[in-house]
Amino acid sequence: MIQLEPPLRVASQADARALADLVNFAGQGLPLYIWEGLAKDGQDPWEVGRDRQAERVREGQIVVVDFGDGAVASLTGYPIGSEPEPIADDFPVLFRPLQELENQAPDSWYVNVLACYPEHRGQGLGSRLLKLAEQIAQDQALPRMSVIVADNNVGARRLYERNGYEEVATRACVKEGWKADTENWVLLIKPLHPSDNR
Repeated sequence: MIQLEPPLRVASQADARALADLVNFAGQGLPLYIWEGLAKDGQDPWEVGRDRQAERVREGQIVVVDFGDGAVASLTGYPIGSEPEPIADDFPVLFRPLQELENQAPDSWYVNVLACYPEHRGQGLGSRLLKLAEQIAQDQALPRMSVIVADNNVGARRLYERNGYEEVATRACVKEGWKADTENWVLLIKPLHPSDNR
């Protein structure tokens, strides 16, 4: 495991509320839409989101930035293997284009969530977390990074491109009932070299 220096730390259960906020920022409201569909009668969809984040915390999957008052930014990711994931006929339509794009990024470390509270943007936290992600990827001997962004998320795309990511594929966004301006999902990839981050 990569050694984390403050203000970076592994997320804890106490971060679940902030993590739900951050995931929803990063997903431009898509996570909340999904949580609304998962909520039982009378259940607050945000509770569903917090529970899902708490589960990922238990798996040790999330790193946060904390200056002493709780998480203000977060990074979640995972390795994508060599073989594409099968997409069966009953695969949820909403996620199909996203899985198709992930399948075009074999042997990469996938940045699933990179998010920051709006008042903490512009401080270099995104770039700092991306550098950490690259260290994790290299620690796992993965040769590239990958991320999927919405075509209308200009700020996020600019951050990734500034850090060496390039567009390799797009898929039309399937919205179902999700209210968004997104037309396409965009897969960006960054090759890593052994000397990076060393």
